[in-house]
Amino acid sequence: MPTPLETLVNSGTKLWLDSIDPDLVLENRKFGATGATSNPIIVSDLLKTGRFDSQILQLVEKGISDVDIAWEMTDRLVKQAQEVFAEVHARTKGDDGYVSFELDPLLEAADCTLSIAQKAARYVELGMQWARGNANRMIKVPGTPGGLAALEELAAAGVTLNVTLLFTQRQYQAARDAIWRGAQRRKSLQDFKSVYSIFVSRIDVYTKKHVPELSPAAQGLVGIVNAQRLWQENQQFWSDKNLPLKQEFIFASTGTKDPADSPDKYVDALAGSDIQTNPPATNAAVQKMPGKVFTRKVDRLPSTAVLSEIDQKVDFAKLETVLMDEGLAKFADPFKSLLALIATKRAAK
Repeated sequence: MPTPLETLVNSGTKLWLDSIDPDLVLENRKFGATGATSNPIIVSDLLKTGRFDSQILQLVEKGISDVDIAWEMTDRLVKQAQEVFAEVHARTKGDDGYVSFELDPLLEAADCTLSIAQKAARYVELGMQWARGNANRMIKVPGTPGGLAALEELAAAGVTLNVTLLFTQRQYQAARDAIWRGAQRRKSLQDFKSVYSIFVSRIDVYTKKHVPELSPAAQGLVGIVNAQRLWQENQQFWSDKNLPLKQEFIFASTGTKDPADSPDKYVDALAGSDIQTNPPATNAAVQKMPGKVFTRKVDRLPSTAVLSEIDQKVDFAKLETVLMDEGLAKFADPFKSLLALIATKRAAK
């Protein structure tokens, strides 16, 4: 009898792990995972465990700076995960088997004084640097003004992109259109691949706090409805482009934040297409649901009444502003903490 996660994969979902912990990557590969993603929080939490202290101290002995150590360790961990999924990448001819590498979160820190154009130029420079020589690495760029402004040049240069921290249609369309403009400047579209990471559960946390007037029927469904609608738009946009590889949505932030919710709430609602980057704890909880069988639900929207209520009561422009501010802080602050951690290990050697 297939395990719950095996039925998720059978429904048409590509399962990616929201971690690059070497042990969890191997474990989830057995569950059917075919890719993984990383961010500054994941890397920081991994290095805090002390499991990689010997590698960090070797780099300290070489006189490498704290910032360069942070990026060297990120590169190593992402490469290690890439090796696990290299077979998938080869077998699918570049349609799957990727590991995401997020660019410098300090470019979006509150104290960064660079202009949008300067940020974009830096994203292009870093994206090309970290993509070089890595066939199954996706370069992760945030859907900020600076990040969006870098996408066309990165796509034109042949970089495989994962646009992250997307919450709204405005962000998605800006990212997609920029990438498509860049892709059309390539000599060939044979290996053109892009993904768009729409965050789900964070939206429901937002509406519970900021839109309490939503009815019980609609509260807790806004993140799912938003993801389903944008997924449908993405399907329609690419349907006539005749590309060899799929341009897909990543359903991110699929771990539940409300203890009252079943751990499979978002996994179940978005099953059946594209990619889910599930946290390790979510995958572990799902695997413990005996008899659970996932079926395609990504294209099953709730009632017209619920959709109308969401449209009337949720201000998505305000939602985007609040959640982007929170999301950027969640990436910049852990990276600053990571640098402080490396400095501490350096002092204690």
